Amino acid sequence: MEKALVTRPALPPGRRIIAVSDIHGNLPFFQALMEQVALTPDDILVLVGDMLEKGRDSLPLLRLLMDMSKTHTLYPLCGNCDELVLNFFETDRMDDRFFSSYLPRHPESALRQLAREGGFEQLDDLPRLRADLRAAFPEEWAWLKALPTVLETEHLVFVHGGVPSLEGMEELERWRCMKNDDFLSQGHSFRKWLIVGHWPVTLYDEHIPSAAPIFTRDRRIISIDGGCVLKLDGQLNALMLPSEDSEDFSWTSWDGLPTAVALDPQKPNAFPLNIRWGRSGLELLAEGEELSLCRHLETGKTLYVLTEFLRRDGDRLWCEDSTDYRLPVSPGDRLAVVRRIHNGALCKKDGATGWYFGRLSSI
Repeated sequence: MEKALVTRPALPPGRRIIAVSDIHGNLPFFQALMEQVALTPDDILVLVGDMLEKGRDSLPLLRLLMDMSKTHTLYPLCGNCDELVLNFFETDRMDDRFFSSYLPRHPESALRQLAREGGFEQLDDLPRLRADLRAAFPEEWAWLKALPTVLETEHLVFVHGGVPSLEGMEELERWRCMKNDDFLSQGHSFRKWLIVGHWPVTLYDEHIPSAAPIFTRDRRIISIDGGCVLKLDGQLNALMLPSEDSEDFSWTSWDGLPTAVALDPQKPNAFPLNIRWGRSGLELLAEGEELSLCRHLETGKTLYVLTEFLRRDGDRLWCEDSTDYRLPVSPGDRLAVVRRIHNGALCKKDGATGWYFGRLSSI
């Protein structure tokens, strides 16, 4: 069992802290978000894990972060997806039970990108591939190997998945600190602010899908994974503090979606449903070109789902994350447009996703 690697730097006072998690190889989102927050070398940037995998630009992002480590105050932490890339460099123990099936199905993986760059993408011989990657990319290997699991300062703790306690963190299992699902539901509280990623925040609310960071102030936990790459309406969040000893948290995000101005008012509906990953089984009642009428198996509720979001696994029907929530909208509100249909649009406002059935004016 590998133990957690905990780093405790003394952060200079009076410098802004920016925390970002779960970039997942989305280089354009990261660059746009850094421009939006006006990142400078005077800032302290904490990357709360899962920088790599799932997105298309894991290797270019890795190279950018390696360069930024030389010019900025950058603290990258290891997430479970980053650990998978490191694990392939380090050992063959997961070749048969994981990488033999994962690598052929994921050409976007940082490992596949490295192999293509080196000209040795031989997936039928993983020991040889490992040896080639080690020989050709020692700097990338060393950078990943040095990633800590936890960053603790006087007032803050950053970890990708979560920890049960701030005591004895060096004795915790490294993997469980990174792959810690549904952390907010575990009931932990802390004396310092704990900032986590890993579990997309949209999974926590059964009624309203929101990718905005969740501030659990009575327990001093902030969860910031906005579902970047994983969801069509996902976003990359930046949590900001003016200094390490401040509690004046603010946040901003980037989702890359087109925007429009609402022209008509709309009230929210009562008792909306947020259909989330793992709880998305459906019965199809009537299929339509844009929307299909479905019954959500877990709740029994009937609602319309975007037809393009429907998925089948054999006899099982499910959908990508969906909702019947109607956004509260005032004329002049600026909305991000996820999908348009003939009489409305799936939109985002302040991180929350829902339907708007008024008129939109393009910006």
